[in-house]
Amino acid sequence: MKFGPASPRDAIGGVTVHTLRQGPLVLKKGTTIGPAEVEALERAGIKDVVVVRMEEGDVSEDVAAASIALAVGGEGIHVERAFTGRANLFAARPGVLVIDRAAVDRINNIDEAITFATLTAYKPVVEGEMVGTVKIIPFGVEGNLRDAAVKAAGKDVLKIAPYVIKRVGVVSTLLPGLSSKVVDKTLRVTAERLGPAGASIITERRVQHDEHALSAAIKELLALGAELVIVFGASAIADRRDVIPAAVTGIGGEIEHFGMPVDPGNLLLIARAGGVPVLGAPGCARSPVENGFDWVLMRLLAGIKVTRSELMGMGVGGLLMEIVTRPQPRAKPEIEGNNVAAIVLAAGRSTRMGGPNKLLAELDGKKLVRIATEQALASKASEVIVVTGHQTELVEQALQGLKVRFVKNPDFAGGIASSVKSGIAAVSEACDGAVVCLGDMPLIDAGLIDRLIDSFAPDRGNLIVVPVSEGRRGNPVLWSRRFFKELMTLDGDVGARHLIAKHTEAVAEVPVDGEGAFLDIDTPQALEAARRG
Repeated sequence: MKFGPASPRDAIGGVTVHTLRQGPLVLKKGTTIGPAEVEALERAGIKDVVVVRMEEGDVSEDVAAASIALAVGGEGIHVERAFTGRANLFAARPGVLVIDRAAVDRINNIDEAITFATLTAYKPVVEGEMVGTVKIIPFGVEGNLRDAAVKAAGKDVLKIAPYVIKRVGVVSTLLPGLSSKVVDKTLRVTAERLGPAGASIITERRVQHDEHALSAAIKELLALGAELVIVFGASAIADRRDVIPAAVTGIGGEIEHFGMPVDPGNLLLIARAGGVPVLGAPGCARSPVENGFDWVLMRLLAGIKVTRSELMGMGVGGLLMEIVTRPQPRAKPEIEGNNVAAIVLAAGRSTRMGGPNKLLAELDGKKLVRIATEQALASKASEVIVVTGHQTELVEQALQGLKVRFVKNPDFAGGIASSVKSGIAAVSEACDGAVVCLGDMPLIDAGLIDRLIDSFAPDRGNLIVVPVSEGRRGNPVLWSRRFFKELMTLDGDVGARHLIAKHTEAVAEVPVDGEGAFLDIDTPQALEAARRG
């Protein structure tokens, strides 16, 4: 592969290495130079452009990434179309991610140009969750390297083991001092854990913390068709001869392992009775916070046997210090990308206005915040969320009669980041993305919002959509749901511009004319200028 500068005419057939901006010209990185591009470059006065050219035997970054991704994707894996040298792999069904670690290492050791990253092995995933990505670093690679990576893949490097256990029985043992409310909460938490796997509690029993009473309860649940039995002890298991393991062996069951190097989760018991797995739950399993119990439970629900060596290999990373939220399945729209929410930020204090709330100022007889909100409602957005904070009641009055959902930001004084997070947190689960609008930009109309939504195409890599004029990026900005977690990390009076710069390969630019995408009314002078013009 050849790499270097060339005159526009000599660059024909090459691919641009950098994004070029000069005057009205915007030539994005990765553009193949043709006659039209040559004309535009020469018109802009650009003498040289850095390009790469494929040589005989080379394959482009997208072709290489797609080939490798298709080779590593096994059962239950969907591979998206490659773009900018990246092919993403997604779970095509809910289940547990199973990874051939050795194959991943083989692929990554072929050449520095080829990279393959995955989620953690045995992670529970929901349908549509991204589980891996193949990224080609340069614009192309030698074909023999691509072929070597495909060969190294073998079979089912990544696959989703579907959940096969659906019927779960629960036994809770009782001792004086254990409130029935604790047992009730434990059942609710357990049902929530089982929900993503499509499993449910078919029945539950509460018996005294006694070996014989517990043995009888386990036998009853097995007879009722439980495919997994979970025992929550009123007292933690202290030994293989304690009440819960003794009850299992008392009915002819077998203890497979007791204890695990995961904290919380140490006092876990794995057993089997009548061919059915039995779990003696540690005390932490009463909490919804992720713990070692989750790691074992989800594998068993997917029919994956958990061996002693696998359990004892969980020590690295087994010290769980943070609350990890469990992903929940969401309804999938018929056409991904068409379901976009609009968020109108209307919580600010208008400090630069010198006192009055700018959102309540009028332009052509209508309050600014109502202009912005009505345009969002007139667009293709599936829902409109208005974030309030400063003078909430007055803002809501200004929007009276409009079909919007209000979300109050209690931290509005801290800056725009808190309002963005309040809005993002309120977006319906069914939405693929959200367009963030500012309540003080009255020239943003429904037509522009619709153009942003129309340009939003996750299958083509258009995950962030921004209006652009002469190299300037304006507002509003449309964000794919894939960036919601990053948006939730914003802080202070700073927006998300740095995230656009961080993810340039995912940005789609929508050309606009005029100043509408750049004019925000934040000073008395700006308001007077808007009224005059």
